[in-house]
Amino acid sequence: MKRIKWIAALSATILSTVIIMAISSPKLAVGADSKPALGTEVKIDNFSFGPDLTIAAGTTVTWTNHDEVPHVVASDTNIFKSKALDTDDRYSYTFTKPGTYLYYCTVHPKMTAKVVVQ
Repeated sequence: MKRIKWIAALSATILSTVIIMAISSPKLAVGADSKPALGTEVKIDNFSFGPDLTIAAGTTVTWTNHDEVPHVVASDTNIFKSKALDTDDRYSYTFTKPGTYLYYCTVHPKMTAKVVVQ
């Protein structure tokens, strides 16, 4: 009986560890029909980008426009630029090189944010 309880406790501990690792480890790829992985999505809402991100090289970031007006996501060094994103439109970009990437909305230039790639 003690052995069964010990095996059950060990199984529960392993399962909990696997679940915690799955939740806290963002996936790097974002498929066309999938939602962005945790920690790789930037929301465009109330005329602002959020949050600023710190990510690993090779990570794909997805911006989603939740405003009722169009926005364009563009790096200040012309590395990436979206089309005009209407409500609920998404734009994704994969960051391959370390550095700090500042970006803004070309329609509303006071909207700014950054992605730090390690």
